[in-house]
Amino acid sequence: MFGYGYGLDPTIIIVIPAILLSMWAQSSVQSTFNKYSRVMARNNVTADSVARNLLGLYGMSNMPVNHVSGNLTDHYDPRNRTLNLSDSVYGGRSIAAIGVAAHETGHAIQHLETYSPLMFRNSIVPVVNIATTASTPLFFVGLLMSNSLLINIGIMLFTAALVFHLVTLPVEINASSRALKLLEQTNTLTPDELAGAKKVLTAAAWTYIAAAVTSALTLVRMILISRSRRR
Repeated sequence: MFGYGYGLDPTIIIVIPAILLSMWAQSSVQSTFNKYSRVMARNNVTADSVARNLLGLYGMSNMPVNHVSGNLTDHYDPRNRTLNLSDSVYGGRSIAAIGVAAHETGHAIQHLETYSPLMFRNSIVPVVNIATTASTPLFFVGLLMSNSLLINIGIMLFTAALVFHLVTLPVEINASSRALKLLEQTNTLTPDELAGAKKVLTAAAWTYIAAAVTSALTLVRMILISRSRRR
């Protein structure tokens, strides 16, 4: 990506650490989730029932808790205010499943309380989607045409992706913090079980950190390539 000339682009080395970090983060979250998905919570409740109970504490008993296909495709949808739990979480009785369900509930609570980082992230999603889709083609075309304007527009648009990933970090970390506190306050998990749930959510947080690092280093690379073209 972003190669130029007829030789190897030396700036590729900049993103190698990000690639390695992303690979490690994805492997870590999968292995950690798999490990604790085999550890059943002592209270024998299901993850979706935990989510419903926690939502009820905040007056959101009517919020749909849906079963969606896939593995770790869990998410809170702010557009229609629904909680969506994946095959490996919905109906699960493991520490991992309960931790993930509580995390997504944390996002619903953030929305209810208009947590500013979440509201900002939600507001920029349409712009970020367009910007990230257009940034690379514009940057690449700019390189081929030696058009500084297109190169600069591509860089500016890609900056939106970095902003999105940076604002996502506090949103995800806060949702996990809320989840663990609620699981403790409601005695849903015991202290040793909470430690396992925390490991699952921490591993998931590293995927967001890796995404932010990847965006930051990619942006640096784009800037360096653009400067080399002007020499």
